[in-house]
Amino acid sequence: MTVISSVLNYNKTFVNQNMYEEFQTTKYPDRKFVILTCMDTRLLELLPKAMGLRNGDVKMIKNAGAVVSHPFGSIMRSILVAVYELKAEEVCVIGHHECGMVGLKSTPLLEAAKQKGVNEERINTLTNAGIDLSKWLTGFQCVEESVKNSIEMIKNHPLMSNQIAVHGMVIHPSTGKLDLVVDGYSTVHSSNNKIYSM
Repeated sequence: MTVISSVLNYNKTFVNQNMYEEFQTTKYPDRKFVILTCMDTRLLELLPKAMGLRNGDVKMIKNAGAVVSHPFGSIMRSILVAVYELKAEEVCVIGHHECGMVGLKSTPLLEAAKQKGVNEERINTLTNAGIDLSKWLTGFQCVEESVKNSIEMIKNHPLMSNQIAVHGMVIHPSTGKLDLVVDGYSTVHSSNNKIYSM
């Protein structure tokens, strides 16, 4: 049985037995909070439980490393949609210790791609088109610094209101312990001029 067929078989039971009822909520986050975190499998249930969250409390955005790498990419767009369309009033970037993005280098990743059938010509075409694969496929050295960088990207975005608190935390993937890296309340200002204390 494939992964997809097992998922679909379980889903049929889930729907037929009305197991979805306990998860029903609206599209608006009850706690008016949007979280950007890592896609690490250890955080799937641990992070919400460590924060006391239930279904419907927050908007959850995930990617490799909890990184906002481009001001006009899909992560930043999702944050803006959560704030302006879905009534989130605060943002929190949550990285984690032992992240696979720490020390990630492009060379092994590209080698793995080649072993899975991506040919050298395709990689060369991207490079010749001006795409810096080395930079794009490289991680970071310090999770706390990465969280701070993502916060700065969010706060300094021309479409982000300076009335939105942007927090930063790091979670331990074994214990769920949260460490505050940036208290977003300390940088919220009511004026239209963006002023940051970080």
